[in-house]
Amino acid sequence: MIDLGSAPPSNAYLTNKTLHMPEKWFPLRVLVCEGCWLVQTEDFAQENELFNEEYAYFSSFSSSWLQHAKQYVNGMVSRFHLDESSHVVEVAANDGYLLQYVKGCNIPCTGIEPTASTANAARKIGIPIVEEFFGVKLAKKLVEQGKQADLTVANNVLAHVPDINDFVSGFAILLKPNGVSTFEFPHLLKLITGNQFDTIYHEHFSYLSLIALETIFSKNGLQIFDVEECSTHGGSLRLFTQRSDAVVHAVTDRVSEMHKREMDAGINKSEFYKGLQKKVDLVKYDLLSFLIKAKEDGKKVVAYGAAAKGNTLLNYSGVRPDLVEYVVDRNPAKQDKYMPGSRIKIKDEQCLMNDKPDYVLILPWNLRSEITQQLDYIKEWNGKFIVSIPAIDVF
Repeated sequence: MIDLGSAPPSNAYLTNKTLHMPEKWFPLRVLVCEGCWLVQTEDFAQENELFNEEYAYFSSFSSSWLQHAKQYVNGMVSRFHLDESSHVVEVAANDGYLLQYVKGCNIPCTGIEPTASTANAARKIGIPIVEEFFGVKLAKKLVEQGKQADLTVANNVLAHVPDINDFVSGFAILLKPNGVSTFEFPHLLKLITGNQFDTIYHEHFSYLSLIALETIFSKNGLQIFDVEECSTHGGSLRLFTQRSDAVVHAVTDRVSEMHKREMDAGINKSEFYKGLQKKVDLVKYDLLSFLIKAKEDGKKVVAYGAAAKGNTLLNYSGVRPDLVEYVVDRNPAKQDKYMPGSRIKIKDEQCLMNDKPDYVLILPWNLRSEITQQLDYIKEWNGKFIVSIPAIDVF
């Protein structure tokens, strides 16, 4: 589908010590299976190289994502009649961003989170955490411990697992007979049509469509009975599934409607994937042209949001500190570190206020509205924002 050259893992932020050491770079190529239409990154890095004790992505630093999680919990409690006798399990619980709302409803919950940094953050707010990678083995262990689930949650993790069959099978084992598993993930259809190539990085092993997941789920003991569209991450799908051997919920029309929409778009045809490279290269050239012109004009450009997607954009475009002086991020775990590959320093927001740059390049463009509101004060010195996905926009 696309070749983005090579890059280091997108969440492998550098410290002052590792800045003086070589980085591991891996080819970043994405391939399409013409049998089942699953789209996957060519594997060169193992999950323990990508998700380790230094993992620095904390979900709770986005207010819009917290609101999304809260609305989800309220909706699930109401729809599936969850109460104090229920058990909710979230896989990839991160820092407790979602389960805090489950706990707030007095519903017993368990988080599965393999990265120590985020797991510890969740524990600090009282969320019980199992610090392991999820799959069939862990699911069986939890069942033996009497921890079967009425609801399992898997937000933005399905793309992150190298063995997607083992992962999905685990949910079929962990669910009670009348239980429900929901999966939320960026929609491949939106990636292609919206030129969202910066969501491609090594931590994302898969790029997902309903069509591909219908095959995967059916082979691993789950049936999709509903689908919703979410605005998060540039356009996501939320799939509702149940055990194939214990069908409780009727399949809604939305499943067949989404299936038809993907088929009509051509997701099951090779031609659908062939135009992405040219569109991506145009973004790269336009961004470089803008940054070089700004440099020639003596303008200061900084970036906001040390997001993994930002690292894909910066590294594929060849942007370095001579063109973008630093990146601002609210997460203290990232501050005073350096972006992998580009080695651009990450600073706190006070630096932006002090320096009054001419332009702020928003790297997590999916949070454009939230960030422009948060940084509205840059207009006081006539500062402007830039986003480059799906095309460059200065405003």
